[in-house]
Amino acid sequence: MEPDLPALAARLYYPDASFLEKIRSLLEDKRQVIFQGPPGTGKTFVARALAKHLAGSTGSVELVQFHPSYAYEDFIQGYRPSLTANGQPSFALRDGPLLRAAKAARGEPDAKHYLIIDEINRGNLAKVFGELYFLLEYRDEAIHLQYAEDSDDRFSLPPNLYIIGTMNTADRSIALVDLALRRRFAFAEFDVREEPVKGLLGRCLKKNASGMEWLADAVDHANELLSDRQAAIGPSYFMRQGEMTENRAKLIWQHEVLPYIEERLYGEEGVRGKFAFDKLKNQPAPTNDQPDIGATESEDDDTSDAQV
Repeated sequence: MEPDLPALAARLYYPDASFLEKIRSLLEDKRQVIFQGPPGTGKTFVARALAKHLAGSTGSVELVQFHPSYAYEDFIQGYRPSLTANGQPSFALRDGPLLRAAKAARGEPDAKHYLIIDEINRGNLAKVFGELYFLLEYRDEAIHLQYAEDSDDRFSLPPNLYIIGTMNTADRSIALVDLALRRRFAFAEFDVREEPVKGLLGRCLKKNASGMEWLADAVDHANELLSDRQAAIGPSYFMRQGEMTENRAKLIWQHEVLPYIEERLYGEEGVRGKFAFDKLKNQPAPTNDQPDIGATESEDDDTSDAQV
């Protein structure tokens, strides 16, 4: 039976299920998708929620986060320190999360299994993926893995294993992904200018913090001033458990959002005054004739938790 995506969309404060349906279709067609966008737009949260929803009670979801020191031996297969039967130090070949997820999927061919790779572009992808580059493109073929013995079975990615990656586009030092990987993944944009991220904070505040809807307008004003959609302020900063009050919002702004803005605009004069919380709060609501964010651009469970 098809999962109830409209119910999930409602829990995510999405206006409808069209965005989730599109991702589901991309996963069925390509088997691997990357969510890309600035921090705070819900990439990791939506990846986990959607994967768990689609996997249902029969499948599984595993998450791993890439970082600069992450390697092939961590992700796919490698030797790890171990003890022999008589307690002597040795090394044993251990499977990484990719092989574990593949084996689980192969053992349950009628279930859907998901591997989420958080911050996928923080790793050295060519080093981490190795021969997986080939397997991602040719799902119906099998090859020997790097550490496999000649007598070992060849390895392939089962068709019921789906991979979802998340990618932060605000950090320009890591935002670029080589074309070999881009060819093997479909990309879904989490853009503050477009639904379902556009209007997300307003919908959440309307339901959970009546009278605080002006906060969504203040964030929109700040994003217009930033004028860079890849570095926009995502709504998830203010979508947290507990009551969202003006004092709490101001605290989040001063100690989480404003330091981020100052880093993005490093060297510019008057940033704190320009992006002062009280100043943005008192601005009139944005109108439809205002320019889109990025018009001058040069070129990340219980769904009540905060989206990241």
